[in-house]
Amino acid sequence: MLPGSARDDFPEVHTQRQMMKKLFEADFLPRASGSDLPPVESTSDSTVKRRRRILIVDDDANSTHLVKILLERSGPYLVLEENDPTKADQTAHNFKPDVILLDIVMPKIDGGELATQIEADCELRDTPIIFLTALVTHGEAKSGLHIQGHPFVAKPISIPELIEAIEKHLPAPAEC
Repeated sequence: MLPGSARDDFPEVHTQRQMMKKLFEADFLPRASGSDLPPVESTSDSTVKRRRRILIVDDDANSTHLVKILLERSGPYLVLEENDPTKADQTAHNFKPDVILLDIVMPKIDGGELATQIEADCELRDTPIIFLTALVTHGEAKSGLHIQGHPFVAKPISIPELIEAIEKHLPAPAEC
């Protein structure tokens, strides 16, 4: 983009690009995919066992990777990204998440259709779903409204608000 053009006039866009570039250049977290899925049963280390499993389904790979990094640094979370919504159902079966973060507007299959598939699946139907959407304002998201009976978080995502929603909807951890 040429200096002085419309997008260069917004310093927050430039700052976001710099932040994303630094995060991806660092490449300090490997991306899990397919056979690289984390094991369902953790090792005997008790800190690993308490990590809650979160599946993020969104076609925007940059956003999901950034949310993954921030969540994993913020709490006891093990986060898996799925950027192909047509594979989300199978990924959820393999990963066995404690909660699913689901974008609404995606190609091929939208989040509402995917949520309906998950709810119809006997193995996944009890997994909480939190929609992520740019279709609502932050005020609407905080109002307690639901989409298809599920809570939602407005985009751009506020990590503290997302963590609050995750913690509110996570099932109680199993006692050993």
